[in-house]
Amino acid sequence: MDDYSARLLQSVTAVAATWATRLIDDRLSADGLLDNVTEESRRSVVAEVERLAVDGLRQLLELDAEQQRSNPLAVLRAATAPVSGLLASAGARPVARDEFDRRSFPDDVFGLAAATWADIDPSLVEPGLEWGAWKAATIIGRRRTEPS
Repeated sequence: MDDYSARLLQSVTAVAATWATRLIDDRLSADGLLDNVTEESRRSVVAEVERLAVDGLRQLLELDAEQQRSNPLAVLRAATAPVSGLLASAGARPVARDEFDRRSFPDDVFGLAAATWADIDPSLVEPGLEWGAWKAATIIGRRRTEPS
């Protein structure tokens, strides 16, 4: 794995559990449902989100840049599925979403999908942007050296 991917993976690993906890607690708190979820359920879902995020990201980033058919934010968005399940079982209300969000993220009825790195954690902005720039430069550089 290249250095940019390794830094991004390390950065996501450092914040995944905090991010998952925030998603759960913010939504439950907004609906007045914090008492509807046991601490055991919360910990279990946080651990599952962390596993899905870190393992999914590792699998993606271990691929060659040109073989990656997804992107890190898509992996992290998908990792929120256990949070949606917990929120639904706790009785949380779906949030109002605009047409773009409904079309782009049809299963994200609680508005958990991160649009940017900062939506997950501000510490991810720099490694996320660096990774994206590295990937683009890698692919462009290869294309420039390929024979016509």
